[in-house]
Amino acid sequence: MFSILVVTVFLASCLAMPIKDPYSYSSAVGQGLGTPFASYGEGRITAVRVWEINNNYYYYYYYYYNSNAYISGFQLRYGSTWSPVFGREGGEKQEMELFNDEAIVEVSGKYNPADYICKLVLTTNMGRTLSAGQPNQVSFNFYPANMGNELRLLSGRFNGAGITSIGAHWGLVNMEGAGNSTLETALQTVTPTYS
Repeated sequence: MFSILVVTVFLASCLAMPIKDPYSYSSAVGQGLGTPFASYGEGRITAVRVWEINNNYYYYYYYYYNSNAYISGFQLRYGSTWSPVFGREGGEKQEMELFNDEAIVEVSGKYNPADYICKLVLTTNMGRTLSAGQPNQVSFNFYPANMGNELRLLSGRFNGAGITSIGAHWGLVNMEGAGNSTLETALQTVTPTYS
């Protein structure tokens, strides 16, 4: 009798589907110098603010070009509470408030490996985007590894002028009560590395 039980448990464990990790991490891009940050809050991200610096315009063949544009800071709102500003509130501010059932499902942009994040584009599941900065340097594109996941937090580094590196943490949002802190859930699962 005991051997039948052991064989049954063994076979059941072999047939069981592996449980997918509900969280994923898009590795940070950028220089990676400065003060580390990780956004945090309870519930879903409901709004975003991004500050961009656009300076050093030059004129060439009837066009103006910007050789030194970068993201100086950003802020996320979780539910009705704004996170601290990561980086600084300098330059032009772009802001997007998300609709009910709208979530950020892609983070993309450009970065200069020698200094700052140059452009940041946040795209929602409804196709709306917030775009800040200028399309200079190297491209990056972050998205969740699992279907149905959304942006839970951004992490990276900043210095006195702007954001020097950025990574994205993805996961599910439990809207049925407390205990879905982004700091507790996403950061425990994934430890970022900066290159």
